[in-house]
Amino acid sequence: MEIIQTKIPDLLIIKPTVYQDDRGYFFESYNKEKFLSQGIDRNFVQDNESKSMKGVLRGLHFQKPPYAQGKLVRVMKGAVLDVAVDLRKNSSTYGQWASIELTEDNKFMYWIPAGFAHGFVTLEDNTVFFYKCTNVYNKESEGSIRWNDPDLKIDWGNNLQPILSEKDKIAPLFADFQSPY
Repeated sequence: MEIIQTKIPDLLIIKPTVYQDDRGYFFESYNKEKFLSQGIDRNFVQDNESKSMKGVLRGLHFQKPPYAQGKLVRVMKGAVLDVAVDLRKNSSTYGQWASIELTEDNKFMYWIPAGFAHGFVTLEDNTVFFYKCTNVYNKESEGSIRWNDPDLKIDWGNNLQPILSEKDKIAPLFADFQSPY
């Protein structure tokens, strides 16, 4: 396993060691001891999975304390552009974002600590996305920021016309956001 630090502290790309032969492949998607050895000391308590058609954009979502969630995410089938935005008000990278393409072929994972908004857009039909979370979902604690916020200027790709939930269409702007972190 290789851990790569992004431009934002604590936001990590994880490249698992993949063993392939003519039968297929094998890799450990999670091994507590290996994660601990890399400084990721988290207790995962909930797993989520979503399936989406091409062009679906989910996000930018977060949960407020005390239900804030760290997420270890990956694509099981298909591909996404995955985005995380730093919402930690005392961070030198507050309001900055980083992205990575996660695919069923590259098998990369993204560690998104609590204190970040998270979203992704699917690049292929029938994309299956997997989340390993450090806290349970709590509806009263959910929050969101508009995916196309003019202050954040997230590059989602060329001429994106995303398929959005009603909630994501009307998410607040970053300028109106008060960080709970």
